[in-house]
Amino acid sequence: MEPSAREPLVRKKSSSYRTFPESAGKRLDKEYLRSLRNKRLYLAVFAAVLGNFSFGFALVYPSPVIPALEAHPSPALRLDQHTASWFGSVFTLGAAAGGVSAMLLNDRLGRKLSIMFSALPSAVGYALMAGAQGIGMLLLGRVLTGYAGGVTSASIPVYISEISHPGVRGMLGACPQMMAVLGSLILYALGKYLGLVLDWRWLAVAGEVPVLVMIVLLCFMPNSPRFLLSQGKDDEALGSLRWLRGRDTDYAREYEQIKDSVRKQSRRVSCAEIKDPFIYKPILIAVGMRFLQQLSGVTCVLVYLQSIFKKTSVILKPEYDAALVGLVRLFSVAIAAVSMDKAGRKILLFVSAGVMLVSNLTMGLYVHFTPASQNSTIANKTLVSSANLPAEPTNYITLIPLLATMFFIMGYAMGWGPITWLLMSEILPLKARGVASGLCVVVSWLTAFTLTQFFLRVVEAFGLEVPFLFFAVICAGNVLFTGCCVPETKGRSLEQIEAFFRTGRRSFMR
Repeated sequence: MEPSAREPLVRKKSSSYRTFPESAGKRLDKEYLRSLRNKRLYLAVFAAVLGNFSFGFALVYPSPVIPALEAHPSPALRLDQHTASWFGSVFTLGAAAGGVSAMLLNDRLGRKLSIMFSALPSAVGYALMAGAQGIGMLLLGRVLTGYAGGVTSASIPVYISEISHPGVRGMLGACPQMMAVLGSLILYALGKYLGLVLDWRWLAVAGEVPVLVMIVLLCFMPNSPRFLLSQGKDDEALGSLRWLRGRDTDYAREYEQIKDSVRKQSRRVSCAEIKDPFIYKPILIAVGMRFLQQLSGVTCVLVYLQSIFKKTSVILKPEYDAALVGLVRLFSVAIAAVSMDKAGRKILLFVSAGVMLVSNLTMGLYVHFTPASQNSTIANKTLVSSANLPAEPTNYITLIPLLATMFFIMGYAMGWGPITWLLMSEILPLKARGVASGLCVVVSWLTAFTLTQFFLRVVEAFGLEVPFLFFAVICAGNVLFTGCCVPETKGRSLEQIEAFFRTGRRSFMR
């Protein structure tokens, strides 16, 4: 790395926004990457991302359950507008608490055991909701499943990043987001097609299945070689890497590189070391991306999607809204997964932010210049009340908000959704990876909770166009943030990424 430290960061012959020099001393050459056997690696990743499947399932659990509980014959379980709001949003508070816990769990238990630990509150939470006799049990179940989701959000991306090699890390890094979307789609399908014959409690019982499968499979999966080395378990780390890469590969060379990187770092970061740019720069980038991701408005759009469509008189049956959005998200995340290791992270972030910017701007201007409905009884300033009123579209102009929303979800899912989680696990230094990943989750979910709480108040006070125009401004900031601060990590080992931040350069783009 030393001879190349003086070379320019961006080379003209590449259009992939490189922020590492071409001669960065690639130690994992193409021949080695081609020799690897990835079947066991894929199995380990699948076992881990079942936690994200459960997270996506739990996140949208209120969608089919709230209508059933609002009409429940028992007063102890019947939800009103206030309790229904808390039933939906308290999950994010649990997720934030899980992120705080992950700061400690990731470094004490390790990545794999932290994921396995999340199965306990998740299973208990689903059991409470399945057997709930009152609203208190429902809310506690939501908090516990949210807590489990917060732990897995901080642990799974780090685990995948540390067991993967540069050739497939981008693709595998998109799997957590893809599985979360798939979990949401399965919940919608169960709620729509089984809700007619099964009680809402059985949806909670169904949520137990991926949790149990995950913990069984993870019992046979190895821990992260980097974490094992940081704990002084050299032989176990070598065995883990041999299992993941295959016995007939040159895994010993990669092991020595990882071991050399771990040796340069103490087990825990001290307060004095936080002032080191090698520590605080990647942490600020990761936290900043999580903060800007939520400020772009994705959680508000997903939570209030049906109400937004009603407000803008979209020609779409409400029962198909969530499924359509879920399919778009799944398709877009799949695009990101297959292109991340080819096109690079930065180009997808630029495209993603640009699409979200145009979509939010289009929605804001549409709401501002177009009457909310031809029915004068629908107030222009009210979102909640209009959710229950019939929409009366009169022409195809109402396709504009539908298309804008679809493109927004597509733009988010192909870039700022999965890549922010991947980059978090790639750029954070090993000694601070456990704590910093938990901090990212806390910032993400507290921002989501605050934004969803204030969204309705802003709409009631200023109109629906104001939050969308605000989201558009944030997306413009996302473009600038990507260009000025985010390094391209495509094809680089975690050791090369750490070495890049150690150089102390003032800028990541020159």
